[in-house]
Amino acid sequence: MSKTLGLALGAGGARGVAHIGVLKALEEEGIKPDFIAGVSMGAVVGGCYASGMTIDEMKNIVLQLKKSDLIDIGPAFISRMSILRSKKVANLLSSYLGNKFIEDLQIPFRCVATDLYSGKPYVFEEGPVSLAVQASSTMPGILRPIEHGGRLFVDGSCLCRVPTRVVKDMGADVVISVDVLSNTSEPVDKLGNIISLLLRVFDVMDSQQTALIADRDGDICDLRLAPPMKGMSQYAIKDLDRAYDEGYDMAKQNMQKIKEILE
Repeated sequence: MSKTLGLALGAGGARGVAHIGVLKALEEEGIKPDFIAGVSMGAVVGGCYASGMTIDEMKNIVLQLKKSDLIDIGPAFISRMSILRSKKVANLLSSYLGNKFIEDLQIPFRCVATDLYSGKPYVFEEGPVSLAVQASSTMPGILRPIEHGGRLFVDGSCLCRVPTRVVKDMGADVVISVDVLSNTSEPVDKLGNIISLLLRVFDVMDSQQTALIADRDGDICDLRLAPPMKGMSQYAIKDLDRAYDEGYDMAKQNMQKIKEILE
């Protein structure tokens, strides 16, 4: 295969485990990305893979995750701009990514965060991988924003759900995007409380913005993979093995097409 492959791994919370399944299916066919760009959970998976972590290692870690590994409540949390602290998440990422820097990774990697001061997306091209990945996946209001270099970062999906243009700009001939949130704004029957209402608002707004960006950047993406994961919430740590399986199956179903566009 002569063309270079860029993977754009989108945001998705628990649904983002599907990215690991996609990578597994590609590996089984001897296909490895030349470039990876990620947002939120896509940044977590992409950063770990680019740093040399194996598919099986990632899968095992994710399937053993518990809420207590992530939930970190501290005193006076409201005054600190979040419900939860980010220390447990930071420690978790550091334990797997260590002191690795983006510019030294085995596979060229970028990830996108949202800079609240400028109101614009910020692409991490260098520096500690764990910091960049954490900044890209810090859900606003839930996890404490990341202050770094005179900027204040939250989840990149606020402005960019799937980083197709980012990975194209890295030099990829072929861009395959993996969008694990494609159906999260489908109609619902009811909303039970204020939390579910706010999460629903996020999903609907994100869906509309992503559709506009996809319209604008339609010529950039050569193939879009969107595992359905019907009824699965991105906010709940359950059914993670199902997310993995659906990502794997979606990539397998499109493998002939993937090989054709890479020739």
